[in-house]
Parts: sequence; C-alpha cells; structure tokens
Amino acid sequence: MTRDPFAHIDVHRLRSGPGLKWGSLASGVLGAWVADMDFGVPPAVRESVIRLAEREDFGYPFWPGEDPVAEAFEERMAARHGWTPRPGRTRVLADVIQILQVMIELATRPGDGVAIHVPSYPPFLASIARAGRRIVPLPVTRTGHGWGFAAEGLTDRLRAEGCRMLVLVNPHNPTGRVFTRAELAALAEAARELDLAVVADEIHADLAYAPHRHVPFASLGPGTAARTITATSATKAFNIAGLRCAVAHVGHDGVWEALSRVPQEYFGDPGIVGRAATVAAWRESADWHAGLMRTLERNRLTIERWAADLPWDLGHHSPQATYLSWFDFTGTPLKGGAPAERLEREARVRLSEGADFSQGTPVDTSGYARLNFATSPDVLDEILGRLTPALSGGSS
Repeated sequence: MTRDPFAHIDVHRLRSGPGLKWGSLASGVLGAWVADMDFGVPPAVRESVIRLAEREDFGYPFWPGEDPVAEAFEERMAARHGWTPRPGRTRVLADVIQILQVMIELATRPGDGVAIHVPSYPPFLASIARAGRRIVPLPVTRTGHGWGFAAEGLTDRLRAEGCRMLVLVNPHNPTGRVFTRAELAALAEAARELDLAVVADEIHADLAYAPHRHVPFASLGPGTAARTITATSATKAFNIAGLRCAVAHVGHDGVWEALSRVPQEYFGDPGIVGRAATVAAWRESADWHAGLMRTLERNRLTIERWAADLPWDLGHHSPQATYLSWFDFTGTPLKGGAPAERLEREARVRLSEGADFSQGTPVDTSGYARLNFATSPDVLDEILGRLTPALSGGSS
C-alpha cells in the first residue's frame, strides 16, 4: 500500500532544517505562519533534482527552442485554466515579488498610485512603498457571504488617486477569496477606462476548492490581456519556494518593450534546479497535487468546524482557495491588537500578524491574524487544541 505523504509530517526534520517556517521558531512553538507547506515535494520534482545531482549537471542552462518553463506554463494555463497565453511573451524570473518590483519600475513613476486589495501580502505593500509609489488600498471587507470589495465608483476612486497600476492578487491572500468573473470584469473596466497596467498575481490559482474556479484575469478578453502582466509560479502549490523560479507573461506592449530593453543580467536568471523542478511540478505531478488538495480540504473543514464551535465570532469564512485562514480576534477575549504575538506567547503557536497585511495604509487589520493549515491533520489538531484555551484566557 502506498504511504500517504500528507498523513503525517516529521516536525523534527522541519525544525532541524534551513527552512524559515520552523527553523526560526523557539523550541516547542508550532509553526502556522509563513506560507510554506509542511509536506515534502512531489516525487517527480524530487527525481528531477536527484537526476541533476547524479549527472553533476549544474552548469549554465541551455535548451533548444523555447524555454521549457515558459512552455510548461503556457500548456498548464491552456489545459487547466482555459487561457491561451500569447506566444513569446513569457519571461522567467526568480519569484513573484521580483516580478512585481520590476513591473512597478517599468510601468509607473515615483509618486504614482498603485491600487491593491487590502489586506494584502505584506511584501507587495512593502514593494510599492519601497519604489516610492503610493499605495491606494481597495479594502476587502466582510459581508454576510464572505469577503468582498466595493466595485461601485471604483473608476472614480482610482482616477482621484492618480493610479497608474492595479495589482490584483487572485486568489486573494490572506482571505482566500476567488474573485468571480463579474468582480474581475469590474476591475477590468476600471483598468480600461484609466489605461492602467495590471499585475495579476495568480500564484494560488492551483489551490482553489470546488466549486470555485480560478479565472485568469488576462482571459477576460483581448483588451484586458493587452494590459495584463500575469505573474505565477509552481512554488505555492508544489512546495518549492526555495528554488526561486517564477514566470511573468507580459501582455502589455509598452511594458514588454521596456522589459526587452533591459539586459536579462540586470534581473538575474533562475538556475537549472528551480527550472527543472518547476517543469516536473507542472507536467508530472497531478496525482500528488490531487492528494494535497484532499488533505487541504479536510483541514479546511476542520478549521470551519472549530471556528463555528467557539463561543465568539472569529469572522471566519472558509477560504475558497489557498491554505490560509484569516481570523478576526476583535470579538474574542484576545481583542486589543497583536493577537499573533499573544498566541505565540500563550499558546506556543506562531501565526502571521494581521497588522502586517495593511502596513502603510489606513486599513486597520491589527486585530487579525492568518493561520497556515498546510500541515498534517494531527498537527493541525494540536495547533487548534492549543489555540482554544489561549483564546479563553486559560493556559495552553
């Protein structure tokens, strides 16, 4: 019988290794913060790396014809997400954060507004601010049906803020929303009216739960595709973040021309190991990914039941994608800000601090925290078992 690679994890292996998620923790603290998974990697990924090592083949990469990472990306988008990327417009870079930083520099000027849904991935907010651009927050707020944003008057708001770029994180981190085609169409219309460049971070696209389906922003039509830079990677869905390989599909002609004038050496070139692992993930790891999604779905439902059984409202909506849960602690005995810091101290569990997801904006997420549930069911049970008494003010 084949061993289930998601049923159990070796916490000692994780603690003793070089990984940030567990290696940086104090003894006895459980890691449920940074968005790495606790599992291993798909067999095809492991074998691709081993083959390179056995061949001692770590020289400069070469391939005849199109970059195999670009080919694998284009194949996957067409087969899995129903979008056919424009040929010859895919560049391979190190990671999605680098892609955003490069595109900000090429498509905007210092002082320009860059719109982004908030709360948002903290490095994205930091990238916008670091580049001397202004963060224009599009608040993602809680409704009776989950998380959403106000589309009414969107164009006028962005015009008033002097926006030149929209950064779209879909599926959304940290709420786990999968934006609908109607929501994306409202954003596309605003981008059309204001002639905005759009950076669509779709790195969590392969982590959507049925019946939700990811819609690539560039698939909304030729006009939208012509202003969109799609950024993605195999890193989140296949657990290879440390191998540093991502793709940018540049539909925007002006940005493509500007990018083509900059030597590739300016950005650096991902190495052969990350490239091989990415191709193996996208082309040869469907069974592993299906098993992963079954485990994540089980964990997602475990958290849903746990949150529903608490005597307080955590403001929790099960994520429609990702392995991240976004909790509002303001209605619990833990109210008062910095809940992740307090839970690490009192429950010996590290979550991601909510305030980091709205840094540099007027949006207040100081009473929130994000939990990463990409772990084995038994470790998740231990995490939740520690959180419950800490939330009640008791010992953990």
